[in-house]
Amino acid sequence: MARGELSLEEARRIALAAHGFDRPRPPRVSAGHIRRVLRQLSLVQIDYVNVLVPAHYQVPYSRLGPYDRSLLDELVYGRREFTEQWAHEASILPVDAWPLLRHRMETHRVRPWGFERFLDRQPDYAAWVLEQVRARGPLTAADLPAPDGSSRRIPGAWHTVPRATLEAHFGRGLLAVADRQSNFARAYDLAERVIPPEHRERSVSRQEARRELVRRSARACGVATAGDLADYYRMPVDDVRPCVAELVESRELRQVRVERWREVAYLDREASPARRVAAASLISPFDPLIWFRPRTARLFGFDYRLEIFVPEPKRKWGYYVLPFLYGERLVARVDLKSDRVGRRLLVLAAYLESGAKSEAVAVALASELRTMARWLGLDTVVVEGRSRFGRTLAAHLRG
Repeated sequence: MARGELSLEEARRIALAAHGFDRPRPPRVSAGHIRRVLRQLSLVQIDYVNVLVPAHYQVPYSRLGPYDRSLLDELVYGRREFTEQWAHEASILPVDAWPLLRHRMETHRVRPWGFERFLDRQPDYAAWVLEQVRARGPLTAADLPAPDGSSRRIPGAWHTVPRATLEAHFGRGLLAVADRQSNFARAYDLAERVIPPEHRERSVSRQEARRELVRRSARACGVATAGDLADYYRMPVDDVRPCVAELVESRELRQVRVERWREVAYLDREASPARRVAAASLISPFDPLIWFRPRTARLFGFDYRLEIFVPEPKRKWGYYVLPFLYGERLVARVDLKSDRVGRRLLVLAAYLESGAKSEAVAVALASELRTMARWLGLDTVVVEGRSRFGRTLAAHLRG
């Protein structure tokens, strides 16, 4: 295509390279490999839906293959090279991003919605919680009582009052996550004891912070529309457009047209298409590659919806469906579940995308399912789905 234009295939290869799918999986995964993935993506969404494995553990796995999950925990909570904060939802991100999010912390909207009213009515309790952390060190919600005369549980919410109060202080940047317990509960400490001073005390103007977040989004996406860039850190697109214009002016981004895309796209100056993508990876529903569904549809022609909150009779594909990336295409979708008691990886349903070759995809997917099962400490893979592709997949798993 002409200069300033990209074919859809080129755009897809650029995106896959930017998202870390252009390298073969290493024979042994080190902390350095995981560090590279986290930095390349700029952030990883945290999600503890445990039907299969918490999503933020699967994101490195999709690129690197089986690894010791304690390596990721050590980078975040041991070495503290990364931290948690609200970015694209609750996220793990490099600790140097803390000052870039400070303006958002200052206007943080407390969750669950409406809990601000409780904090306004109980300022002494909110202050007491903060002082308890200061005096006692890292605390979880279970370490704290509710205020006298108040129910511990917030009606209609998953949160308890102590947890929501700790979360409010965390969202506002007063507390940071020091650790995760074995039950995944956050242990909070004062931000000044978790975030190094060079990051916690660094002053960044609002516009400079926005521009850097857009810069990181562009680097992670490779090629993206303004809407794609806005979604990465959940920024208003009207805030993103001036930053994009500045980055185009400084030649850090280049405006391009992508085949079949209606909107103008922006190419990161460091981005280049992978010469070949040989991936065979199951992709988490919360993976940056696919989390913005309009971009997934534009890049891959793949209409994707997570149906966890869809009533079972109305689900089209299943409860926890993962796309399967094979080469440069999303070629199948698989509804998976870890049966930890029976030590089985259950394939509740498996569907082949139009145009994909059933035998080749089944062979690659069967291999990946066996690898994932071993990583999760499961002994077997069992296909329960009765679709034609499900039967083909089951035959290759038996073989």
